[in-house]
Amino acid sequence: MSGRQGGKLKPLKAAKKEKKEDDEETAAFKDKKKADDAAIKAAREKALKGGAPGGGIKK
Repeated sequence: MSGRQGGKLKPLKAAKKEKKEDDEETAAFKDKKKADDAAIKAAREKALKGGAPGGGIKK
């Protein structure tokens, strides 16, 4: 009998990927996307925090 019966085998380790250096276009795109995400996040927080002006319907 073998020492390892049944069960899952451990997956083989994948080779590490080499980091690719970004060119100017990619770097500019990432910066723009980061700025857009920050603006969206700020607008979302402001909308949740502010609520409706006037307090809604009054009787």
